[in-house]
Amino acid sequence: MIATGALSLAVGLIFTGVSVSFLTDAKRVRGTVVALDWREDHDGGSRKARADDSPAAYPVVEFTPVDGTPRKFRDSAGSNPPAYEVGEQVEVLYRPDSPEDARIKGFLSLWLLPLIFGGIGLVFTGIGTGIALATRRRP
Repeated sequence: MIATGALSLAVGLIFTGVSVSFLTDAKRVRGTVVALDWREDHDGGSRKARADDSPAAYPVVEFTPVDGTPRKFRDSAGSNPPAYEVGEQVEVLYRPDSPEDARIKGFLSLWLLPLIFGGIGLVFTGIGTGIALATRRRP
């Protein structure tokens, strides 16, 4: 468990570094949500749909970077109910040398993966350490 937790923590730190690097280099512009891309997030159809499974809405955003070429992207964070409405103005972050690498400036878009992996890593490492200490003290 400790190894799994440490690996998960490492992945969480890598995702944190990617987000921090992105924020350091990113330019900010206004964008508009032009559509909601509704997707069912099933793992390749390997499980049967349940009544509580529902699609998530991923915002599709159009923005114009400094090069003047309008661009669209689908944000990586979806939700149900939708976090954004069509026509809503949002702040977009993008890399100037790679405008197709864009994200909505929002907590989920930037920090969801680091929090998931870091949280799982902390839980597994804590439980593994607790088990190791408890079994070590036994006579």
